[in-house]
Amino acid sequence: MTAISATDVKALREETGSPMMECKKALEEAGGDLGRAREILRIKGNKVADRKAGRETTQGTIGIYQHHDGKRAAMVLLACETDFVARNQKFQELARCLAKQVVAMSPEYVDRSQVPEESLRKEEELVRAESAGELQKKPAAAHAKIIEGRMKKFFEQRCLIDQTYVLDDSQTIEQMIRDAVSALGENIVIKKFARFEIGS
Repeated sequence: MTAISATDVKALREETGSPMMECKKALEEAGGDLGRAREILRIKGNKVADRKAGRETTQGTIGIYQHHDGKRAAMVLLACETDFVARNQKFQELARCLAKQVVAMSPEYVDRSQVPEESLRKEEELVRAESAGELQKKPAAAHAKIIEGRMKKFFEQRCLIDQTYVLDDSQTIEQMIRDAVSALGENIVIKKFARFEIGS
């Protein structure tokens, strides 16, 4: 069995926010490999997030970010289950990071469920028209996958939860939320956001 150093456990805890014992178990399972341990924690975190989803979120904070030029700003209402987590520094920082994302990427909706049916229908028609040449060259069975791939790009541009985080392109906003749920042990939901820009 590989000896797990306290330094590695501490480093993994600081990086992921997971409890010390969970970090130690993940490192043991990964044979001391930090990269594998990180992935083990992420998989466990996703399972925790799935279990917590749907729980009532009546507490939270408003993350605020103003760009250094003073011409763009955003507010994000990030909700959780308890006031204890709402005051947690990691939770507060997550809200601010989300506001920064909104300033940088100008999403229109929190998630796919908010996109109006009419907009979805029009976008799918547009995608089909633009992809007509490509679709003719592919078998009918592949058409749905091609359309789905193009629609995914539409959602990534317009839905905050689908976007890649501007300061770390290795993760999406959805994964950031899931990681926070795993680390803080509560359901966390982006309720709404507002973006402001001078001259728009």
